[in-house]
Amino acid sequence: MSTQDYSAATTLPEHLPTAAKLLYRVLRNLDTGVLTFTSPEGNSTTFRGAHDGPHADLRFADWDVAKEVLKSAEIGLAECYRDHRLFTSNLTAFLALCALNQRALEKVFYGKPLVALLFRIKHMLRGNTRSGSKKNISAHYDLSNDFYQLWLDRTMTYSAAVFDGNYALPLEFAQTAKYERILQVLNPQPGETILEIGCGWGGFAEHAAKTRGVKVHGITLSKQQLAFANARIAAAGLAQNATFEFIDYRDVTMQYDHIVSIEMFEAVGERFWPTYFKAVHDRLKPGGRAVVQAITIDDAAFPRYRATSDFIREYIFPGGMLAPVNRFISDANNAGLEAGEPYMFGKDYAETLRRWLESVNSQVEKIRPLGFDEKFLQIWRFYLCYCEAGFESGRTDVMQIMLTRAKHKRLGSV
Repeated sequence: MSTQDYSAATTLPEHLPTAAKLLYRVLRNLDTGVLTFTSPEGNSTTFRGAHDGPHADLRFADWDVAKEVLKSAEIGLAECYRDHRLFTSNLTAFLALCALNQRALEKVFYGKPLVALLFRIKHMLRGNTRSGSKKNISAHYDLSNDFYQLWLDRTMTYSAAVFDGNYALPLEFAQTAKYERILQVLNPQPGETILEIGCGWGGFAEHAAKTRGVKVHGITLSKQQLAFANARIAAAGLAQNATFEFIDYRDVTMQYDHIVSIEMFEAVGERFWPTYFKAVHDRLKPGGRAVVQAITIDDAAFPRYRATSDFIREYIFPGGMLAPVNRFISDANNAGLEAGEPYMFGKDYAETLRRWLESVNSQVEKIRPLGFDEKFLQIWRFYLCYCEAGFESGRTDVMQIMLTRAKHKRLGSV
């Protein structure tokens, strides 16, 4: 076993398989941070970027891991982590380092062109038509209410919390602060109506009905969420102020004083972005306000991101797609909506994800009896760390943005 810093003069052992040699050549392009890589033989090599960044470590159980990573990119990383063939002491730090070195590690991020194309085709086949949306939403949100109850906070909120810099705040309070911020922007009056597109387990609807006296109509394509939301509202004695329906947003016909959509836009799919914004426009009464909370992706990363699939779309949110802020606003404008200044709070999402990971890990012994095995748990850990790394690195962000119906539709609008 040996330990060395990699440099241009470093000589690689002759016996290394081709994939291993290629991996070393890719890693020497590291631009930011430090990575210590330990080979299956136990030899450690440290790669140092020119710029400060995360310090991470990585170890392979066998050299076939290199083949999988170079072939299938981050999906290969996830699968090898799932199978306990890839190890790191801090998964978030490693994934953040990858995100910050996206261009330098292009082969690791995007894999072979043919494989990337196949993943892209697979993603396209999961399009969010009415039937496709039901299938895609069910794949994630209908896993089990019991599963989500074990590790979400008492509000049963599965979206970014607002800590506003106070990371000592309990997660439940930060989630309520998120709801409050949305309501402060909307400023709804008692008796006014709110359509919530993607109501989750009913957390926002309950809070809005209880604190503002509004009438909330939540819609979802998750049968398990629908059952939970109906039960919680009945238990809270708020059934007169909050109702829920299993219906696609494209099939809603009434108009509302306000609209709220919290991290549902990610499930719409690029093909249907114009349809989504037209629905928001048409369902909003003149003078009403909408607040959308959405995860966004960095402009520079978007072209390659949309050209293939990735770990999240392959394993977690089939049919999903993130939009850059400018594209989101442009498509909203084209539908006759005016957008306010976005409130960005990606670091708060990173903290939210850290809390969720801690909670999942603390509940493992209760999660397993629900039918979720070690491979599922490994993928779930990878998912939470992957997302945290995205927000920490700035590759992804999250925003709340107000939309209002424009007084005059713009040329070229839907």
